[in-house]
Amino acid sequence: MATIDVLSEDDWARLAAIRLRALEQDQGAFGSSLAREQGFGEKHWRMRLRSSTWLVLGEPEQDAGVLCLIEEPGAPADERHVVSLWVDPDLRRRGHGQALLDTAAGRAAEVGAVRLTLWAIDSNKAATALYRRAGYVATGASMPLPRDPRLTEHRWEKRLGPADVSVPSSR
Repeated sequence: MATIDVLSEDDWARLAAIRLRALEQDQGAFGSSLAREQGFGEKHWRMRLRSSTWLVLGEPEQDAGVLCLIEEPGAPADERHVVSLWVDPDLRRRGHGQALLDTAAGRAAEVGAVRLTLWAIDSNKAATALYRRAGYVATGASMPLPRDPRLTEHRWEKRLGPADVSVPSSR
């Protein structure tokens, strides 16, 4: 059975392992690169865990998914932003992405957020379908993807309500 854990600073090696695996398996899905993050040391991973909320979906054999929830610079205090959502390709379409998004919504609502936002590449149909099912709507805002301006990403948002506060987070 899968669990979703909120990582603490002492879980830095666990975060490094799942994040590097995500970058290795889906190199084009993130704004960073495997080569860049392989160079990060313990101090950098700990800093990431201090500055944002990282959720990891654990399967009995190994960690299978990750999501980061941040306070986006310049955004309203009652808004949180989802970045770095990834689920192992062999375990997709089993509800893990939805579970990570639901847990993120619950965590955000617990700290008073009323809205979640994220950016999605328009050509990633599986991701945009997941976001739609999770209650996100496209805002109409778009921009060229910084690492590849030939691609466009769109901003999505989800309004949070009382039901989101009750979303249980594992551990």
